[in-house]
Amino acid sequence: MSHTGEIAALGTALCWTVTVMSFEAAGRRIGALPVNFIRLLFALVFLTIYSLIFRDMPLPLDAGGHAWLWLALSGIVGFVIGDLCLFRSFILVGGRVAMVIFSLVPPMTAIFGWAVLGEVLSVRAWMGMMVTVAGISLVVLTRDKGDGKVRLSHPLKGILLAFLGAVGQAAGLVLSKHGMGDFDPFASTQIRILAAAGAFLFVIPVAGMSHRIKSGFLNPGALKFVLLGAFFGPFLGVSLSLLAIKHVQTGIASTIMALVPVFAIGPEVFILKRKVRPIEILGAFVAVGGVALLSL
Repeated sequence: MSHTGEIAALGTALCWTVTVMSFEAAGRRIGALPVNFIRLLFALVFLTIYSLIFRDMPLPLDAGGHAWLWLALSGIVGFVIGDLCLFRSFILVGGRVAMVIFSLVPPMTAIFGWAVLGEVLSVRAWMGMMVTVAGISLVVLTRDKGDGKVRLSHPLKGILLAFLGAVGQAAGLVLSKHGMGDFDPFASTQIRILAAAGAFLFVIPVAGMSHRIKSGFLNPGALKFVLLGAFFGPFLGVSLSLLAIKHVQTGIASTIMALVPVFAIGPEVFILKRKVRPIEILGAFVAVGGVALLSL
């Protein structure tokens, strides 16, 4: 029995764990916007090489108008809006915490399907969403030992940005699935990145950010992390995620891919030497459990 979809989803989670750690390190050096744009350029190089080797064409010229329209829109929503918010949250609250909040992606995807496509949500699905929110609450809330009041354990701005990143990812996933159909997942990712890079080329000069991009390219310490994150993120990770949803139900793929905050605990403790509260570890597992309840 083939488990291509499940294996691809697990590979996605592992890739995204490496990506989160890499982009957090790069973002602390050069900022979220340069990281977001530069990693797309690196990923585009990887995808072009892949297409030349395995598809005998550098660009996805065999894609139809439907694929180009919806995948391009998906790229702008997911890579530009969603990821820009997410990368900024990496700097403010750390990659692991941001990815716990990011576990809201499957519930949001389900809600978008319910609101836009008229898909029916079961009682178990709503329960799964509540469990996911409960898990996230364990991570972002803490009780003050002095007055006993419940307070945020991390900056509100970082939490909100991670939430907006999850909204962008959920919307991008729905648009990707609608646009991809039976088209090649790697070529589909290439279309998404081409659209996102094009959007950045318009936004960066208008926003007066050109100097920040130049500074990013001149920072070798940051570039090595961007290069690593680009390979495991928008090239390999995102393409594996599209491969996963192509071969298995979106809910199952989303559940496996939601394991990133669990996988990120090890690197944070043993590599970055950060203190992780036991309640945060519990919250990560509870959030993933809620995704499983929603999706399976």
